[in-house]
Parts: sequence; C-alpha cells; structure tokens
Amino acid sequence: MNVPVFIDIPVPHQTLELRTFLKSLGAEIAEENAESGLCTDLKNIIEASKLCWNLNNDADVEMVFNGIISLLLLVPAAEAESVVTLFCEKVGKVPDGDKRAALRLRMLSTLFYGLEAGTSLRYVVLCSLVRLAGHHDLLSMVPVDLDQIKNWITQWSISPAKTQVLYRTLHDSLIACNMRELATKVMIELLGTYTEDNASQAREDAHKCIVTCLADPNTFLMDHLLSLKPVKFLEGELIHDLLTIFVSGKLNQYQQFYKNNKDFITSLGASHEENLRKMRLLTFMQMCENRKEMDFSLIQEEMQLEKDQVEEFVIDVLKTKAVRARIDQIQEKVIISSTTFRTFNKHHWQVIRQHLSDWLQNLNTLDVNFQSVSLIQSQVQQQ
Repeated sequence: MNVPVFIDIPVPHQTLELRTFLKSLGAEIAEENAESGLCTDLKNIIEASKLCWNLNNDADVEMVFNGIISLLLLVPAAEAESVVTLFCEKVGKVPDGDKRAALRLRMLSTLFYGLEAGTSLRYVVLCSLVRLAGHHDLLSMVPVDLDQIKNWITQWSISPAKTQVLYRTLHDSLIACNMRELATKVMIELLGTYTEDNASQAREDAHKCIVTCLADPNTFLMDHLLSLKPVKFLEGELIHDLLTIFVSGKLNQYQQFYKNNKDFITSLGASHEENLRKMRLLTFMQMCENRKEMDFSLIQEEMQLEKDQVEEFVIDVLKTKAVRARIDQIQEKVIISSTTFRTFNKHHWQVIRQHLSDWLQNLNTLDVNFQSVSLIQSQVQQQ
C-alpha cells in the first residue's frame, strides 16, 4: 500500500522535518535525531504529535500523520510493536470535546492496511480501531465480519490470550452500537477459546455471554450455550439457572424465578417485560412442537394474556418466523405448519433420520411405479 508522506526525502531528513514542524507547534522535542535510530525518533515524534490536533485543517493533520505512518512501515516487524502500540494509543485516545473520531479511524485504517497482511502488528491496530469505533458508534468504518476476523487470527498466529482480548473488545463495541446479534456470535467464539483447564478464568465472559443472549430480542435458541465449558463452570449459580429456564423452561417457571430473585434480574440490567415477552414466545414455540392447531383459549391461559391480546401476540410470534402458522379468526384457533425446536438433541436427529428414510422409501416406490407404467406403455405400443 502506498501511503502519502509528509515530504518525499530520505528517512533521516523526514524525521528532522517532522521534529522541526512539531517544534514550531510548541512541542517539547529535540530538533536533532536520536542517536539510537528510527524507533526512538518515531517515539519522540509520536509523543509530540498531540499538538497536530490543534491544526484547523483536517487535511493538514492527516498529512502529518501519514508521514509518521510511512516511517512506521519502514521499521522491521521485530522492532515495531512498541512504536505501533504507542501510535495506536495516541491516535485512538480521543480527548473530551474532540470531534475527529472519524479522522482518527481513517489514520488507524491507513496503518492497518499498510502493514503486511500476515504480521501480528495488525492485531494491535485492529484492537484500537474496534475500541475507538465502538466508543463513537462508527463500526461501519471498521471490519467486523466475524469470518474475516477469524481468518486474520489464524493468519497472524496470535496467542489465545490475545485472541480473547480481541473478541472481548469487539463484543463490547458491538454491544455499545446495539449490534447484539453479532455480539452474541462473537461472545460464543470467545468462550470457545477456553479449555477445561482454564474455563474457571472465563467466569465473567460466560456471565456476559448469557446476559447478551437473553437481552437480544432476536436470539431464541440458546441450548448450545450449555455445552460451552465456561458456562458449565457456572452450574449451580443463579445465572445458569436463568439460562436453563430460557433454554427449556416455561413462562410460569420464569415468573417464579423472577418472584424469588427480583434483585438479581435487576442487577443484570435486564428488562423484566422483555424477558416476559421472550419467554411467552419460547413457551409458545414449545407448545407448537406437538400440535397441529391451538385454540385461542389455550393460548390465553398458557401465555397469561387478556382475550383481546391473543391475536396480536400470535402475529408478533409469526413475525419472528420461529413458527409458521395461520390464524383462523372465525374458529378462534391457530393452524400450525411448523415450529423451530428450542432444543435439538439425539431424539430430534432420530426423527429426522426416520423422515429421510421414509422419504427415500417413498421415492423408491415412486420409481418402481414409473417403471411399471413405462413397461405397460411399451407393451401397448407393441400390440
């Protein structure tokens, strides 16, 4: 990647020009280059670069920082981590009242894409990008595609600890920008990085994952969380009990839990009304598993609704596409076509296997019938 430079002259002259320019802005920086080399020069320049934000023209600010970036890209990867980290700290830290977050993101992006694709230095920059974008609701300017990030993690060969930091940073920024569905997926990836040996260290992450899933209005299937090692480590705690209710329990079980643990639900920052809404939907899904139709009166009783609320409730359920059905207003019943199973275990696989076996048998029978018809037609033609 070609990065615009402050001035196209030899490197030592560039650092001198940058020092002189920063000095003219009032920075406390030596006018001469450091004897220890480019890394020290860059650290001095980056420390003094905060005064560039006093410039009124964004193009002037960007020109100076592009000059710094062009020099950063010349530092050998083995020596560059401390300098790149310092650059990210200074550019990524936005003072109160600063309205140039988008400009800061552009400069961090320039550094990110200027670095070699396989260098782990990109990890440092990406963390800063995600953190800054999350704080200012600018995630649209940052790569947050989970598959792409997983590919980068593999490409950079970073440690599990760094992978966890990246996922955790991304999750927090997604939550801040109200992108809960993707945040849930990221948190599940994070928990998947732990093993039985260190699952106890993931208590906070596991707790946060459960809260995120419960709060996401579009997340209905949560049984896979119970198999995650860090979540298993929470067995016996209230948060695990609450998750179990959302996985396979019914509305009345949640209401009893809430009655006994109101302060706990409040401490999660969760909305009791939203929890009720989700539990009604989940309970309805479960009721649809073994029914072809359901009277309004049954729905009213099980969902604890007023009679005039039943139809609106069913419409809300159908909007989620978790259940496929139609409303018979005259008969006051719901005709069910299919539903999403809340849990998927060995029994469900066996049911699918039986359905596929029956389907195959029916196809074979159909094939035999077609062959018989074809034979009869052939015989008729010969006569």
